[in-house]
Amino acid sequence: MSELLQPSPTLEDVARAAGLSRSTVSRVLNGSRDFDPAVREAVRRAVAATGYVPSVAGRSLAGRRTGMVALVLSGAGDTPVYETSANDTAVGDRATDAYGAEDDGSRRRAVFSDPFFGRVADGVTSFLRRQGAHPILMSAETAEDHQYVLAYLRRGNADGALLVSTHADDPLPALIPGTGLHAVMYARPARPLPLSYVDVAHREGAALAAEHLLARGCRRVATICGPLDVPASRDRLAGFQEAMARRGHPYVPFVAGNFTLDSGEAAARRLLAEFPDVDGVFAANDLMAQGALLTLRDQGRRVPGDVAVVGFDDSSAALACRPMLTTVRQPVEEMAAEMTRMLLDRIRTPELPIAARIFDPVLVVRQSA
Repeated sequence: MSELLQPSPTLEDVARAAGLSRSTVSRVLNGSRDFDPAVREAVRRAVAATGYVPSVAGRSLAGRRTGMVALVLSGAGDTPVYETSANDTAVGDRATDAYGAEDDGSRRRAVFSDPFFGRVADGVTSFLRRQGAHPILMSAETAEDHQYVLAYLRRGNADGALLVSTHADDPLPALIPGTGLHAVMYARPARPLPLSYVDVAHREGAALAAEHLLARGCRRVATICGPLDVPASRDRLAGFQEAMARRGHPYVPFVAGNFTLDSGEAAARRLLAEFPDVDGVFAANDLMAQGALLTLRDQGRRVPGDVAVVGFDDSSAALACRPMLTTVRQPVEEMAAEMTRMLLDRIRTPELPIAARIFDPVLVVRQSA
């Protein structure tokens, strides 16, 4: 039987290892000081020997918290990442210090090479630090990863979870409520779930891009959208098309990328091959816009003289572009901080209702359009 399927140590296991009754062990673990130090030491040693972790329910009844919050990135990259940051606390053999210990950095880069995920982590960790709490950074790509995350959360290793899920068919969001753990999502769930979330008004942001390109005089406009199984991608595509249609442009060619620079390059090559007279491009994130700029440069197109380009997110990629990228700002750090605040409020007041907070996008004009 794999380690993943091994039953978790129980209170009875601890009692047997300590040579004490179950009730005595329970009272010691719940903080009772009515016992001789030798008894408390015996319980401590038994807990260490068995690997016992109090359940979420047990800790809740005792009114105790871990001071830890799990930030779970599901679908963020190809390599699972399991990291902690509070006193280098271990998560079995899958843990590292989130600030760099025990790891050559390759697994962290697999997740945080995308500016979006790095900004989410920055917003979460900055807010938690001010609250005296600590993040546990976890990434889940496979069914086994999902089960590991769920088992970890069920053991009560965190007071709550912040979930960033990138694909509509990701099963993890629907499984989180079953853990009994408080959780908040970044972005609206692909289907209705009893989870609070934060999001940005994607359609309105894409409409800002459309209106800006038209105001510049662009008339043959195309878009590079994200994966169509991602709700945010669909919303940005629909918002852009609707805004163009309202201004008399009912047909907008589009090619789907996958939010990476390489996919933006490939999508731009396809657009230029099929629509060589295109004079404006909206890319659904900054990395794809950066890729489009590289393709335009390779094909001798001047930006913005021949083709104007607008991105989405206002990430570090927007400033790395040449020319620097006009983009729709998604206030990621503020959204991540608000997501964290909502979670901490629910931990303190469990009876709070499920809630959503939608942020307004802002157009940031630079040199590319």
